[in-house]
Formats: sequence, structure tokens, C-alpha cells
Amino acid sequence: MVRGIDLAGRLAIVTGGYAGLGLETTRALCAAGARVVVPARRPDVARSALADLDAVEVAALDLADLDSVRGFAERFLASGRTIDLMINNAGVMACPETRVGPGWEAQFATNHLGHFALVNRLWPAIARDGGRVVSVSSNGHQLSAMRWADVHFTSAYDKWAAYGQAKTANALFAVHLDALGARAGIRAFAVHPGVILTELARHVPRAEQIAAGWVDADGNPNDPNMKTPAQGAATQVWAATAPRLAHLGGVYCEDCDIASHTSAGPLASGVYEHATDPEEAARLWRLSAELTGIDAFSSAA
Repeated sequence: MVRGIDLAGRLAIVTGGYAGLGLETTRALCAAGARVVVPARRPDVARSALADLDAVEVAALDLADLDSVRGFAERFLASGRTIDLMINNAGVMACPETRVGPGWEAQFATNHLGHFALVNRLWPAIARDGGRVVSVSSNGHQLSAMRWADVHFTSAYDKWAAYGQAKTANALFAVHLDALGARAGIRAFAVHPGVILTELARHVPRAEQIAAGWVDADGNPNDPNMKTPAQGAATQVWAATAPRLAHLGGVYCEDCDIASHTSAGPLASGVYEHATDPEEAARLWRLSAELTGIDAFSSAA
């Protein structure tokens, strides 16, 4: 993932970097010499999972709580450090209908709005020395474009459509952040890590996992295309560090490469147009700034 790349002296933030893909991402970055800050909703669990890594620090953060996001960002900015790599990895998938904050749908709020607010609040540290921001999307974006008439699913909640919209939002976030951040030398990328069986699937019943072909009757992985967590982490680490991407940005990546557009699927290889549309990305940015009350680019947007 980072063979031949020296990250000594670099600092990375990996949200949820203590389980599944996040843990493997943290391990890879540390192995290349980076220091990694892991914001975690369960700090004690995170510290236990990361106990064997010296160059890691854990801090409390709940992405579904904007006060928690603000508190983490303020504490980090007070340290005066620069963020070289920002990997927005944490998320939830296909959860039962859940409301957070002022009644927001939890998948959109956690996967997108929390990361939107976090990056905007941390922008002074991210923009200081030209780094990269990686937004972990998935081919789940193919399940739903943005539902502008009802982004919070106030009626007819569907857990997979809500997940799809959140993953579309993750991809669109990278598109517009790159457009805004490139002038400061910051590039942003969205990634599909692949199909991996991790704690992310905790809300998906075993019977549904079997029907989808993810696992067999005993709960063992049953999809020949399924990746290990380490294999799944490869693309987000690649997007954060690959020299090939130094002068690119706003692209959707999979299998350690830039993905092509597709209309096959759903859940096919490639990216749908609705997840890379600059106008959709700008519209989402405006909505997100309105909802969260933060926009680091308000004078330039």
C-alpha cells in the first residue's frame, strides 16, 4: 500500500481508525512512519485495539454530535499541528431508522455531515502545508443519488437507500472540496474500498447477509470477490499517499486506481455520474454548510 513511501514527520487523522478498514489503514500509515490521530466514539475500545502501535494517539469524537466535532477540532487546532493526511473512514451502514441532532437521518448525518463539519473546522491545519483528504465512499452510492426533496427520509425510510445517499454524499464531498481546496494545494479523493466483511455490517441480519451471498449458513465469507480488511484499506491508503495523484483530485478511486464511469449495476465496478457531478457537489456543499453552520470557504465559495 505504501511501499517505498516515507511518511516520517507526517501526521494523519483517520476517523474510526481502530476497527476494520480503519485499523488496517492506521497500521499501514504507522508502518510508513506517520503519526496517526484516531478520533473515536469509543476511546477505550480504540486504545485497546491500538495498544501495539506507538505512533498513535486516540481522542474522543462522535461524528453524529456536532458539539463533539467542534470540541475535537478546537482541541486539535490548539496543538498547533499540521494535518498532512485526512482519511474520513468512520461510518454506519444500513442501520434501523435513527434520528440524531435536530432529527437528521443518522447515516447521512454520521457518514457525511459529521465529516463535512470536521474537515471544515480542521481546515486551518489541513491547508497549512498542502495535504490530502480521502473520503471513504463505496459502490453503495449506486443505490441512491441525492434525495433533494427529503434528504433526511422523514417519510418512507429505506435503510439501503439512505446508505446509498450517504455514500453518494461522501463522493460528492470530495468533488467539491477538491475544487475549493486545490488553490491551497489540497487534493481530495473518494474511494470504494471493495466488499469487506467488517463490523460495519453489524446492522445487517445474518439471513440478509446469506441472501446477499456475503456469508454462508455458518457466517463464513462466501463471496469470491470479498477482500480482507487489509486489502480493502489499500485503496484509501493509496489515495492518501500515491505520487501518481499529486496533480489530480476530485476523482473516485477503486482497486488502487481511478475508476471509470459506469451505468451498470447496481453495485458494479465504477462510479455513477450522480456521484461525480460538480453541480450536485456544489449543491450538497451549500446544504451541508447550512445544516452544520460551518463553511471554511464561505468567503471564496
